[in-house]
Amino acid sequence: MNEATPGEPASDVRDGFANQRLCVVPRPQVDAAAVRAGTRRLLVTDAGYFPRAHHHRRRRSHGAAETIVILCVAGRGTVTVDGQSYELTPSSSAIIPPFTSHEYAASDDDPWTIWWMHVRGADVADLIGPVLAGQQPVIELKSVDRIAALFDELVGSLEQRTTPIHLLAAAGVAWHLLTRLAADSMLPATGSPLERAMRYLEARVEGAITVTELAAIVGLSPSHLSTLFRHATGGGPGAFHTSLKMGRARTLLDTTTMPVAEVALAVGYADPLYFSRHFRRLHGVNPSTYRSQHKG
Repeated sequence: MNEATPGEPASDVRDGFANQRLCVVPRPQVDAAAVRAGTRRLLVTDAGYFPRAHHHRRRRSHGAAETIVILCVAGRGTVTVDGQSYELTPSSSAIIPPFTSHEYAASDDDPWTIWWMHVRGADVADLIGPVLAGQQPVIELKSVDRIAALFDELVGSLEQRTTPIHLLAAAGVAWHLLTRLAADSMLPATGSPLERAMRYLEARVEGAITVTELAAIVGLSPSHLSTLFRHATGGGPGAFHTSLKMGRARTLLDTTTMPVAEVALAVGYADPLYFSRHFRRLHGVNPSTYRSQHKG
């Protein structure tokens, strides 16, 4: 890495890494893009790919002006933020907020391969807020291949040129990348109690089950399961199950000629009037009006 923060030591490696990719947007172009429509709310200033990055180390005691995102796809390393250290391993990502003291370094024994970017703008805090809500800058990912592909697209765009249109394209990819990280940080891991509870409800849209019964099935207390649901979906298990029922109801209303009473039964409501009240509360119109609306 040849780029360095003023007043801070550069990377231990002066000549870079074999097959590395490195894009640094000239600072006058960054300044111009920071006030231009399309990039003033989200702007990538630097991005790259460091494979098998032996002796890679970076320390910034006063942080950087941008949010830093690092994706580890092989090897391992350590990220230290505000004095707290975290291991970064394959399929994990680190997000370092701006102006936050940090240091990161590849393992001497098994140096990491990383994709990384520096990004700034008003939208960044909103997009990474859900990720950092857990107070830990390192998260485990579930769709690492998709995120790595987005990094590849991002770096490829900046490698071509750093014109306004290329910076706009890079901003769009970065927005997608940050939303994917946010989603990954909240979605349950495969086989986890929360994931099993969700799958159970998805397989029984027409059924009825209490939180206590569902919690017993997945081996958690009702209060713990409800907390996990609220963190991942914004509501409890009951609200999640209702959303599944209403999703199925919309599909039946849009794709079949089933009477509303039959649609209600198909999603677990014996009383069509009760179903209609629930449907209207969510959609603002009753099922018949929803069905008659033009869509697409």
